[in-house]
Amino acid sequence: MPKLSMHEITLIFLSLAVLLAVARVFGELARRFNQPAVMGEIMAGLLLGPTMAGTFFPHALSFLLPTPGTQLFMSGFTAIAAALFLLVAGMEVDLARVLRQGRTASTVSIAGIVFPFAVGYLSAWYFPHLLGYEGGVHQTLYALFFATAISISALPVIAKTLMDLDYYHTDIGMIIITSAILDDLAGWIIFSVILGTMGINGEFSPSTTILLTILFAAGMLTVGRWGLNRILPWIMAHASWPGGVLGFVVSLALAGAAFTEWIGIHAVFGSFITGVALGDSAHMRKRTKETLEQFVSFIFAPLFFVSIGLQVDFVKNFDPVLTFLVLTIAMVGKVAGCGLGAMAAGLPPRESWAIGFGMNSRGAMEIILALLAMQYGLIGERMFVALVIMALVTSIASGPVMQLILRRKKNRQVSDYMDSRVCLNPLKGKTQREAIDEFARVMGGIIRQSPETIARAVTDRERIAPTGLGFGVAIPHARLSGISAPVIGIGLTKEGVDFNAPDDKPAHLLFFILTPKQDASAQVEILSEISRIAKNAELCNRIKSAESYTEILGLIKTKEI
Repeated sequence: MPKLSMHEITLIFLSLAVLLAVARVFGELARRFNQPAVMGEIMAGLLLGPTMAGTFFPHALSFLLPTPGTQLFMSGFTAIAAALFLLVAGMEVDLARVLRQGRTASTVSIAGIVFPFAVGYLSAWYFPHLLGYEGGVHQTLYALFFATAISISALPVIAKTLMDLDYYHTDIGMIIITSAILDDLAGWIIFSVILGTMGINGEFSPSTTILLTILFAAGMLTVGRWGLNRILPWIMAHASWPGGVLGFVVSLALAGAAFTEWIGIHAVFGSFITGVALGDSAHMRKRTKETLEQFVSFIFAPLFFVSIGLQVDFVKNFDPVLTFLVLTIAMVGKVAGCGLGAMAAGLPPRESWAIGFGMNSRGAMEIILALLAMQYGLIGERMFVALVIMALVTSIASGPVMQLILRRKKNRQVSDYMDSRVCLNPLKGKTQREAIDEFARVMGGIIRQSPETIARAVTDRERIAPTGLGFGVAIPHARLSGISAPVIGIGLTKEGVDFNAPDDKPAHLLFFILTPKQDASAQVEILSEISRIAKNAELCNRIKSAESYTEILGLIKTKEI
């Protein structure tokens, strides 16, 4: 039985130590500059790989995976890392949220997939060699892949960007998240069908592989979700926590990955769909998700992304014309598709283009897709480099451009719209519904709308996504027709009200916010400001202990100036 030599095992441990350490350092540096960690991790790979070290110091790092045995081990290790990363990405998908969103999110989702897919396919079909086609596969498959690469978004990066900008809980944020969920699902299914059509593994015919792929995805997202929702409580009751659940989750993901690899589809698709089915369960606690996400993001993901730089010489394979074309087609297709879809759904132009740029982030999902395509011979190294650069540029640009589009000359201040008549101290409601009804009764007389209408709007918004921020703060809100300016009420309760916060803690400080239907930027600015207030623990504690509206208003005004 062939086995690794002692020397090879030593080199594997040394290589992993160096790769992980350098990747983590560069990842942290990227975060310091408000950039995705993946950007720093890929830069670390460029430094250690043929792009930099291989060119200027070819012998200094010759110990990094120098033998066929060590390279084979790293190939298997990175395959597991990619599968686990897609498991975590899949667990971020909330299918229930997709179903709860209305026509706006559906229109943006469809336009955000169909328009860039059509632009990408037609571009690669009519100008294949200009867009990096080098033969080896049928041109139709190449065009389909390029269209998929242009269409996909990066849900984890988009979610992180919205959270950093304090846009996550806004209506615009929810539309972007919902559209990204559908993009990820559609993109990986299409890519899996492409691989199935190629008949990579030869175990099944292409048609059988495609059929099994569709059955696997449909089964996991229906019967699988139903079964997992009943198995997870039993595991939580009878196994150690969170270890028992984590072991079950990873085992199931690896089994799903093995199945899709066996039928001729890459393993990452199996782990991604398994993650979607698991993450959608009400019994998957946030702490379990966070534990798994941290383990993968800080150990496996850095090793995977740093390995990308070891495989390709980015300087040698950098084609400025190809990179410019890929970046231009990707941005025009995605931004125009989502922006036009949002306008078709009735959103104002400014908010529509903000949604388009918010969806434009490709991030790690694009990089994994490109790497798999290169490994299977769909694309060459020049196109791979162009797609990686496109993924990094769109991820970096997404947040700043959104801010630029939504920014007003003079930012609204929370204190400008607070109303002393809606200061409920103490708030009497014990449950979410009671608290909303209590606010609605008071607010109805001020804005001259029925309390039932107000309560229904806020409750419907709550069903789309919980408005508990954590830190003991909740922001129940809605956009209403018939009001010309925002109105903000505030409530304090010692007992606390459960608004499904990420930290599972009840809210003791509630901001009840109504904004005009026709002015989405008002909601974005106000919720962003309140999110910043919520992160200030000292300020929140002082507000919670305040005895009068005047004292609360003074605290908020002082911190805003």
